Amino acid sequence: MQVAQDQIVKKVLARQSYPMLFASVVGSHLYGFPSFDSDHDIRGAHVLPLENVVGLYNERETLELFEHMDGEKIDFVSHDVHKYFTLLLKRNTNVLEQIFSPLVHHRTAYFDELREIAGECITSNHGHAYRGFAQKIWAVFEKQRKLKPLLYVFRTLLTGMYLMETGEVEANIMRLNHRYRLPYLGDLIALKLHGSEETLMEDADMSFYEGEFRRLMRQLDDARFHSDLPEEPRGKPELHDLLVRLRLEYGG
Repeated sequence: MQVAQDQIVKKVLARQSYPMLFASVVGSHLYGFPSFDSDHDIRGAHVLPLENVVGLYNERETLELFEHMDGEKIDFVSHDVHKYFTLLLKRNTNVLEQIFSPLVHHRTAYFDELREIAGECITSNHGHAYRGFAQKIWAVFEKQRKLKPLLYVFRTLLTGMYLMETGEVEANIMRLNHRYRLPYLGDLIALKLHGSEETLMEDADMSFYEGEFRRLMRQLDDARFHSDLPEEPRGKPELHDLLVRLRLEYGG
């Protein structure tokens, strides 16, 4: 799996026009429950040339690629470093998970510095973001009755709780469950690993899962209320300095 992902990421990045700061794999592969038909969700940040950022035409702030490659489904999205750093300074959980993903398949010498600064951008308000995302995905599960969004709900809530309690980003649901010990998660994960992205939960005990959803939402709220994390990010000066250096080195 690791070798295949390395090869896929290299092929995707070879087709990009701008230097990449880093690229990591997220989605089901990061969360710990990929099916045989799961996308390879590749995310990262690139550096636009100076003419694109000081002139009137800023056309490639976001790069996207959605296609099949070597029989695998590719979902690639990259933002220019200015946009990416701006998102990092907001309560954007996606960029945090991309930066702290253990599945980093491309990095420059600046990536470790970015990861250190990102740690200073974690706030208690990220708990709000995880809460909001869980609510949206729960609505999808209620409508579709598919296993994937149900697992996303629990993964999102546990990641948010863990972040509020420890200040660390952990997105793998199996590692998270070592801490929170939800007895039903193992069976749900096994079902997804041996099933597909479209696996249905037609006979799901909705009252039980809704009760767990509400309970974990309250637990996340409590963790956020008692969190020692700051309310505002503290890494803006360091991000500004890093952005300037990236522009000078890669933007010519």
